[in-house]
Amino acid sequence: MNSEELLALLAALGHAQRLRVIEELSQGDVHVSELARRLGLSRPLLYMHLERLEKAGLVIGRLELSADGKAMKMFRLAPFDVHLTPRAVLDALREDRADGRAATGGDETKRTSP
Repeated sequence: MNSEELLALLAALGHAQRLRVIEELSQGDVHVSELARRLGLSRPLLYMHLERLEKAGLVIGRLELSADGKAMKMFRLAPFDVHLTPRAVLDALREDRADGRAATGGDETKRTSP
C-alpha cells in the first residue's frame, strides 16, 4: 500500500456516515435504494459515500438484473483488516519512494517567501 492508498483508506473510514454504511453492509448485500432508505440519505449523497468506500477497497458494487429486467446496483462489504501502525505508515512512504512518487496528500498550498 502506498501513501495515496493509505490516505484514501483513512479518509473513507474518517466519516460517520461511511461507518454507518459499513455497519449496514455487514448485515449482507443491499440494493442502493434500500440502503439509502435505511440510512435516511439521498441516493446522490449515498453514492458519494459509496464511491469513497469503493475507491478504498472497503465495499464492492455490482449490477444485478431484477425479475422485471431492471438493472439494480447492489453493494456488499469487502473483506478487510486494517492495522494502522507506525510500520504501515513507513512502508507506505517507502513504496512511494520506490515508485518515484512523493507523498503529498494533495493538500499543499504554494508558499512564497517575502
